Amino acid sequence: MRVLTGDGVGIGGFIVSGTAPKRVILRAIGPSLTRYGITDVLADPVMELHGPTGFTTITNNNWRDTQENEVQATGIPPVNDLESAIVVTLNPGPYTAIVRGNSPAPNGVALVEIYDLNQGVPSKLANLSTRAFVSTGDNIVIAGFLLSDNLTMDPIVVRGLGPSLSAFGINNVLADPNLELRDANGVLLIANNDWQDNPIQAAEITAAGLAPTNTHEAAIAATLPPGLYTALLFGRSNGVGVGIVEVYDRGAPAP
Repeated sequence: MRVLTGDGVGIGGFIVSGTAPKRVILRAIGPSLTRYGITDVLADPVMELHGPTGFTTITNNNWRDTQENEVQATGIPPVNDLESAIVVTLNPGPYTAIVRGNSPAPNGVALVEIYDLNQGVPSKLANLSTRAFVSTGDNIVIAGFLLSDNLTMDPIVVRGLGPSLSAFGINNVLADPNLELRDANGVLLIANNDWQDNPIQAAEITAAGLAPTNTHEAAIAATLPPGLYTALLFGRSNGVGVGIVEVYDRGAPAP
């Protein structure tokens, strides 16, 4: 995602569902993205983790500052010292990771990630979302997710929101979001512009209680095998603006 200032900061939301606390690591990646040919990266990310009422906000600037040993122990520390990471055990509930850049270069392309560090407990990451400024080319919003390596198919819903964000006081929203769902090889599985275009898909999304409130917003329902997937959010006719891509895992938590 492209991180700006104000309404354009990067926001990664997620929900822990189930009955047990979930240990996770969150990472905000910027400088190391140059290894993948990405230009104009966020030079010095800062991450804040917010949670339900009573949760104390956690902030990290450079990952070695506060939890170096815990981050190292996960086996997936950031490769650049200016990147951010937080290791924490969370009770079930909704959480938000806000990513912004330190001055004097607060804008740039960044990645916010969350990894499940104890998949065997009876809880899961049931919803992942990313809010950011959706531009064009390398600066569209890309949400990658990994469905766990059990043997069952997993029902999911992916949504791309824009117009309805104006009800929350957000300016310059993405007027007509488009979604693509791709597999680990980049093969296009499903694309959607307006969520009601496909009546069968629309019925499944509505039955799940996840129908977007604006007809120009996008949504996809799919049942997928374990693996790595990518949801791409972009504007129709190269439109730009603030948008959200959401992934809902509708399968059951671990027993």
